[in-house]
Amino acid sequence: MGQARATDASSASAEPGPVTPPGQPRPTGQWPTGRLVSAVARRIERDWNAHLAGWDLNHASLPVLYLLAGGPRSQRELAQASGVTEQTMSRIIGRLDRTGYIERRAHSLDRRRYEVVLTPSGRRALAEAGDPRVAEQMSIRGLSPTQVEQLRAILAVMLAQRARPDDPDLSAHVRGALGEEDPPPDAG
Repeated sequence: MGQARATDASSASAEPGPVTPPGQPRPTGQWPTGRLVSAVARRIERDWNAHLAGWDLNHASLPVLYLLAGGPRSQRELAQASGVTEQTMSRIIGRLDRTGYIERRAHSLDRRRYEVVLTPSGRRALAEAGDPRVAEQMSIRGLSPTQVEQLRAILAVMLAQRARPDDPDLSAHVRGALGEEDPPPDAG
């Protein structure tokens, strides 16, 4: 019928509280862990988007500015580096183009292709809106330094358990959180 429940210590949870009658919202203390993680992530994303709105940016467009700070890239390269489809990247680039933060230029070697380039106003917006300290404070509000350290270690383990081949370099940080060593570099 249902999926078998894991028996290791990491799957143990607190005893459920009083049963909530049908049709009534469950108190957050009775939510499954996944729902709690999702709810917190959505709220942080809303806070971050509200911050970025002052520059007509959002959580999807700011990372593209970071990528372009390293130099021109194709739409395909930006999509791959961001982990989104080219169609999604096309919408992100369109929005950034309308704001004047990027330009599309003919590729220097292949005139059939375009490069996406960060403009001076895009560089300013990145410097002003993209301060990682602001994002960090939104994410850890209400937590002690010890809790932040614990949360980061737990999240790193959770990411490692859900790693995908196209994930940006999680490896060193995640292996460290799991207490594992880096593998030896490839010989070839």
